Amino acid sequence: MRGRDRINSCLPDELMVEIFQRLGSKSAHDACSLVCKRWLGLERLTRATLRVGASSTSDRFFKLLAARFTNVRNVHVDERLSISLPARLGRRRRNDQFADPALLFLRMHEETERKSVADVSESSSLSDDGLAVLGEGFPKMEKLSLIWCSNISSVGLRSLAERCMFLKSLDLQGCYVGDQGLAAVGECCKQLEELNLRFCEGLTDKGLVQLTAGCGRSLKSLGIAACAKMTDASLEAVGSHCQYLETLSLDSEFMHDIGLLSVARGCHYLKVLKLHCANVTDETLRTVGRCCLSLEELALHSFQRFTDVGLHSVGNGCKSLKSLTLTDCNFLTDNGLGKVATGCKQLTHLEVNGCHGIGTLGLESVGKSCPNLTELALLYCQRIGGRALLEIGRGCKFLQALHLVDCSIIGDDAIISIAKGCKNLRRLHIRRCYEVDSLCASYC
Repeated sequence: MRGRDRINSCLPDELMVEIFQRLGSKSAHDACSLVCKRWLGLERLTRATLRVGASSTSDRFFKLLAARFTNVRNVHVDERLSISLPARLGRRRRNDQFADPALLFLRMHEETERKSVADVSESSSLSDDGLAVLGEGFPKMEKLSLIWCSNISSVGLRSLAERCMFLKSLDLQGCYVGDQGLAAVGECCKQLEELNLRFCEGLTDKGLVQLTAGCGRSLKSLGIAACAKMTDASLEAVGSHCQYLETLSLDSEFMHDIGLLSVARGCHYLKVLKLHCANVTDETLRTVGRCCLSLEELALHSFQRFTDVGLHSVGNGCKSLKSLTLTDCNFLTDNGLGKVATGCKQLTHLEVNGCHGIGTLGLESVGKSCPNLTELALLYCQRIGGRALLEIGRGCKFLQALHLVDCSIIGDDAIISIAKGCKNLRRLHIRRCYEVDSLCASYC
């Protein structure tokens, strides 16, 4: 009936919230929030995630967000992002008394930004006070990402950790926090499961050792990269306290076998291992093959001190391996890849990038032994020829994606074999493979 609001008069708040929670896209949520004031308030209750840009956001703005979105569990703050403001936000001055205070704040922020861009960018980055506001406003927060937030320190991190005791995931990429802040997280956040410390240059072994002593039993995923002051002592603490760790991503020039041996021996539930460590040898991979029997994903980047011996151990022990990435591992040969292929028959993803010792024979072993392969990437593999893809076409019927870059001796016959044998192929990427005629892609 015209003029009668049947939805608002018939449906209680609880049912409306349930409906809003079933909306799929953010645009659908935004559209519903514009219908009326009641829908705006109820839709805010369904928001579980906030993503804001620190470089255009002041601490006061986080206080406004906390007042309006009370059920948020996930907060992403990225210094590289900025808030997109309406083009003519400042027009309707007469109605300011009816406007949302958050919009009024944004309007003032935009005007200040026009007057003095340099001053705003320097003063509006997320600070320790802003972290305290986040902790007070979202005490039930479970996931927090602070990406390149350079103005926060251990003081702010401690303040947040003391308030957000249910935190399960913490990403500190590019934040210059210290050991005291990390120790506070270990002391207060006993449910922490994921921790990313990429490019946290202010951390030393002391911080991670104290964190693992506090919440190591709950930790399942750990990422460390470009932390020059962290050594094997950090990994030894991980091996001692984080027995349920499932994912480790490590990029470091300052860690050696001793730290990773501790992890392999202490973390028997490890499923994902990504290493970019120039000083690691076959001894580490031999221990991984003996101790990490649940390993499903292995990525080895720029290894210069290990050989086929390490891959032999992985092939013998890691029977559940599904994904293998080898990048710039110059001392690996067909023998090592063949051993993984024959031992790890559940392999579904294989990437070989710049490993010049691996050639046609290694890939032929994959085609003969890994029938479940769904994705294959060969990049800068000058010694892998067409016979390898002929075998892939015969044996890997479930292949869905093939990426070939700078494989100079792979020709048309190989691509046609893939097209005829791999009927499930969905993605084909060929670049700088000069023996492949563009017309042969029509077979796929």
